[in-house]
Amino acid sequence: MNYSLCIGAYPGKDAVYHLEKIKEHGFHGLEYYAWWDLKDLRSFAAEQERIGVGISATCTKFISLVDESLRDAYIEGVRQTIEACRLLNVKSIISQTGNEIDGMPREVQRATMVETLKRCAPMLEEAGIVLELEPLNGLVDHKGHFLQRSDESVDVVDQVGSPSVKLVFDVYHQQITEGNVIRNATGYLERINHYHIADNPGRKQPGTGELNYVNILKAIKDTGFSGFVGLECGYTIDTDAAIQRFKDEILSRVEV
Repeated sequence: MNYSLCIGAYPGKDAVYHLEKIKEHGFHGLEYYAWWDLKDLRSFAAEQERIGVGISATCTKFISLVDESLRDAYIEGVRQTIEACRLLNVKSIISQTGNEIDGMPREVQRATMVETLKRCAPMLEEAGIVLELEPLNGLVDHKGHFLQRSDESVDVVDQVGSPSVKLVFDVYHQQITEGNVIRNATGYLERINHYHIADNPGRKQPGTGELNYVNILKAIKDTGFSGFVGLECGYTIDTDAAIQRFKDEILSRVEV
C-alpha cells in the first residue's frame, strides 16, 4: 500500500515543503485539496518531478451534487479539475456531495447525483482519472451532508456504473456514522479507490483513540489493495514525531 499526507500536516508550510517531508518519510503522495490555490501548475509539476513525489489526490470544485440547478456548474468544475490533473499527473479527484435539500424527497436528490455523475463519467474515463465520492459523518463534523453511509454510497456508485466513479472510504467518518469498519472497508473494496485514516474521537493521528489501526490496515492489506491510504488527521505532537511513531508502532506491524 502507498501512504500519503494531506496539506496542512505541517501548519503554515506550503505544498513544496509537504512534498519534501513526504519524500523524507518514505511516503508516496500529497493530498492537496484546492488545486486552484496553486499559483502556477506547470511550475508545481516541475517541483514534483524534482522531488520525486507529487500530488496523489485533489478535490473538484465544492458544488452540490444533489441540486439539479447546479449540474452544469458541477460538470464544468470537474472538467477544469481534469485539466489540472493532466498537468499535475493526478489520478484521483475527491468529491463531496453537498448537503441534503430540505423538503425534497431523498430519492430525487440521489437520482440527481447519479445522473450528474453519469454525465461526468465519459470525461473521467477518457482521462484515466477516478472521481471519488466521500461519505462524511453528520454527527460531529458535517451535519446535513447527503452521503454519510457506505452502503448508500456504494449503491450510488453501482448506479453510475463507471470504473471512473468510486469512493474514498474515510475510516474516521465511517466509525462515527456506522462502525463495522473492517467489514465495510474490505467488503466494498471493488468500489473503493483509496482510504482516509484518523483516530476517533478527535480526528488525530492513528494511535490516539479507539480504532485499532494495526488490525484495520492489515485487513485492507490482506485484500491485496495497493492504492493510497491518506493520513487525513491532526497531530497531538510534532508532526514528524507523530509520523515516526505511526511508522514504528503501526506500520511496522502491518507490513510484516
